[in-house]
Amino acid sequence: MTAHPSAYIDEGCQIGAGTKIWHFSHIMPNCILGENCNIGQNVVISPDVVLGRNVKVQNNVSIYTGVTCDDDVFLGPSMVFTNVINPRSAVNRKNEYLKTHVGKGASIGANATIVCGNDIGQYAFIGAGAVVTKYVPPYALVVGNPAKQIGWVSEYGHRLHFDEQGLATCEESGAQYRLLAGNVEKIA
Repeated sequence: MTAHPSAYIDEGCQIGAGTKIWHFSHIMPNCILGENCNIGQNVVISPDVVLGRNVKVQNNVSIYTGVTCDDDVFLGPSMVFTNVINPRSAVNRKNEYLKTHVGKGASIGANATIVCGNDIGQYAFIGAGAVVTKYVPPYALVVGNPAKQIGWVSEYGHRLHFDEQGLATCEESGAQYRLLAGNVEKIA
């Protein structure tokens, strides 16, 4: 693990080998950051957050208590998670934090907001500026405010185009996917 001298890492954090923490970032108590993560400039990771291996956190991201990210997640510049559904300055709601889970390989675009309590499925792609207010299925492509699904993507982030049998092939990898009952699965 390497950290820029301006970064602040609180006691009780577990940080995996090969992880890099850049300028002015604050890693709060009891966080778990997996191996080979990249934590950009001016990032705040609140207590008890868990990041898997190879998570890329771009500049100015806030990851609040209650968030877990699986391996290979990408968090774009200035995106933010919330953890209280109805915040008020004069009301302490720390015992009401809602959890959010981001599945393996998911990407969240710049300036997106993930409202707490809404999980993101594996390999889902959240467009820049989207506001996620409900569950996002695996491989879904969502955009807008509130975020709406406009298609499906492969593990490589390429748009999937399904034929009349519900099959699609990723242009880059050649992997095949099946669309069945509103869900996508990789089949080969």
